Amino acid sequence: MLSLPNILTLSRILAVPILVFLLWPGAKHLGTQPVPLDYAFAFVLYCLMGITDYFDGYLARAQGTVSKLGVFLDPIADKIMVAAVILMVVFTRDVDGWHVIAALIILLREMIVSGLREFLAGLQVSVPVSKLAKWKTTFQLVSLGGIILAGALPDWALLKQAALALLWIAAILTMITGWDYLRVGIKHMD
Repeated sequence: MLSLPNILTLSRILAVPILVFLLWPGAKHLGTQPVPLDYAFAFVLYCLMGITDYFDGYLARAQGTVSKLGVFLDPIADKIMVAAVILMVVFTRDVDGWHVIAALIILLREMIVSGLREFLAGLQVSVPVSKLAKWKTTFQLVSLGGIILAGALPDWALLKQAALALLWIAAILTMITGWDYLRVGIKHMD
């Protein structure tokens, strides 16, 4: 069912390759880093993707058009976007050193929780998203957006440091919420 909310969700998935292209080093020029203008376009696209993430769920609930396709695609779209951005900012070394560990924690948790949700769905066990998990997502998305924006504004070193600090907060919340999901899942693995 291609309702407006589902079209918005699909648009996020289709925008990911464009986002990666904008962050890709040397994609359109000879430098080893994307230029600040590429980061600026990437930041605008990233924000638009975030806005569509909000509105697809809001519209689906408001219009009473929540569909199985939307319920399936929405978390996938989020995870694809986050994973692509993390891979690119690590690849471009916008996230480097010890900060890569925070990025890795986030990626690993997303894979583990996705697998766990799939396993539990087969058992017809639902795991609702907690408020803490929503905060984790907020910190994660803001930190990644800040890292992209810092690439557009390379003279604003404090922006990048703040974004990296938020990435660590997101990683800590990721471990806590990941453990919460794992605890629920383990109860059903006997």
